[in-house]
Amino acid sequence: MLGILDLLGTIGGDILSLPGILGLALGMATRNWILAAVLGGAVGAAQTIVFAGFNMAEVQLLGLAIAVLVGVLASSVGCVIRHKGATV
Repeated sequence: MLGILDLLGTIGGDILSLPGILGLALGMATRNWILAAVLGGAVGAAQTIVFAGFNMAEVQLLGLAIAVLVGVLASSVGCVIRHKGATV
């Protein structure tokens, strides 16, 4: 089980890593909310699997869930930025 500092470090690391940055960029690339969420979740899952060395035994379920959630949220924020920027 993760401690609170480990959990906050995992969330902060994912925000500053691929799910956060690439998820935001992919969300800004599309105006479709569902597509943006799927792309962000895929980036989060792919990042976790790649950093585990493609070994599913090394993937932590909580880390995977956090990465997918951060990817979905970041891509949704990117989609909001695209919508608001296009309507102004």
